[in-house]
Amino acid sequence: MASLPFSALSLFFSLCVLLVLPTHSLACSTSQKFTNNKHYTNCTDLPALKSYLHYTYNSSNSSLSVAFIASPAKPDGWTGWGINLNGTGMAGAQVILALKSSKGAPEVKTYNIISYSDIREERLSFDVWDLSAETNATSGEFTIYASVKLPEKVESFNHIWQVGAAVNNGKPVKHEFAAENKDAKATLELTTAQKTGKSATTTTPAGGNSTGNGTTSSSSTTTTGGNSGSYRIKEMNVGFCFAVFVLLASFIVF
Repeated sequence: MASLPFSALSLFFSLCVLLVLPTHSLACSTSQKFTNNKHYTNCTDLPALKSYLHYTYNSSNSSLSVAFIASPAKPDGWTGWGINLNGTGMAGAQVILALKSSKGAPEVKTYNIISYSDIREERLSFDVWDLSAETNATSGEFTIYASVKLPEKVESFNHIWQVGAAVNNGKPVKHEFAAENKDAKATLELTTAQKTGKSATTTTPAGGNSTGNGTTSSSSTTTTGGNSGSYRIKEMNVGFCFAVFVLLASFIVF
């Protein structure tokens, strides 16, 4: 019986190690601790710009507490998260920005995006409180903390997020318009997150027909508990690799 070179078997084993690694690693965890000492009941890995949203929705008073995490496009840049109750994109959105500041912690400001050419620094039309921001010295990520008042009995709403590379005289410099920047919008399904009580990927790409009460017709929402999807893939890869490894090992002649 022909023998299989040990080097070939080693190569196959190395490839299997790569297959075993999760194909999509979720960084979001409801056990993560924050310096504002709040515990957020839900979190989601947003589909663009390597951003994450931790949040708790209180249906009794229609309030949403959030911790939005993202890295600015460059260290001296800015990050932002906002709500659009009347549309799906930037135009019409009201946003909270964290801007790089010489004071240490990022400076927090609120903006009303009337249109792409009319962006105003002003109070938002809904109540906002507990506003603050911080920088992670290790990763460079900004975290924006805020609580906002949503329309009563809202089940979902469109939200946007963005990152920029620079701040000029305390104002955000225009961000890039790459595909990932344009895709930084989604629908946050509050009812799905409440029913599951799990770490939930509850965002779907914003689109469809929007209504004035903040609800949006969109594609179905997927809710997952933590990293289960990654681990299912991992388990299948482990089984496949083990079976083939045993088969190939049988050809080795010692």
